[in-house]
Amino acid sequence: MTRVLLLDVMSTLVSEPFYEDIPDFLGISLEELRKRRNHDAYLSFEKGLIEEEAYAEQFFIDGPRLDIEGMKATLRRSAKLLPGVERCLERVQQSGIPMYGLSNYSTWYTEIDAATGLSRFLDWRFTSCLTGVRKPDPEAYLGPARALDLPVTDCLFVDDRPVNVEAAEAVGMPALLRTPELDLEAAFE
Repeated sequence: MTRVLLLDVMSTLVSEPFYEDIPDFLGISLEELRKRRNHDAYLSFEKGLIEEEAYAEQFFIDGPRLDIEGMKATLRRSAKLLPGVERCLERVQQSGIPMYGLSNYSTWYTEIDAATGLSRFLDWRFTSCLTGVRKPDPEAYLGPARALDLPVTDCLFVDDRPVNVEAAEAVGMPALLRTPELDLEAAFE
């Protein structure tokens, strides 16, 4: 029985700005961004191991400091709920099933929330910057179940990445892969 929903956010509930909006803001191509971005700093920022000032200094492998305020404004401007998500979340909320974000994201999740109002529906407490754990680490799934005092089998996890869905299932947590074809409302009925 599903007693709680654990929901990925980016590309599951909200449009992903990384592929177009962020490269546009930075004035570089997505390919160039992937080459120049310091992936280790990104992972550390998402796990809450470094503050945004340190991340801004380390964002590029080869150079300039990231414009933090410009990046935040880009996130606020580009983040939008995917079609049908708001209605789905409203219906789940009316059913009384608690919802939590289980997202790999930095403290900038607050910018996404400011743009979308997701906190009307879900609690962000299982965001990686707050837990220090990123999916697909098994603890990313086991930790929330433990914190909610529920068996993993009572939690339903939804994510757009197969690796994260498979990792949830590997610890015994039911999971759904969010695809454009998946009718979220029907899945939660």
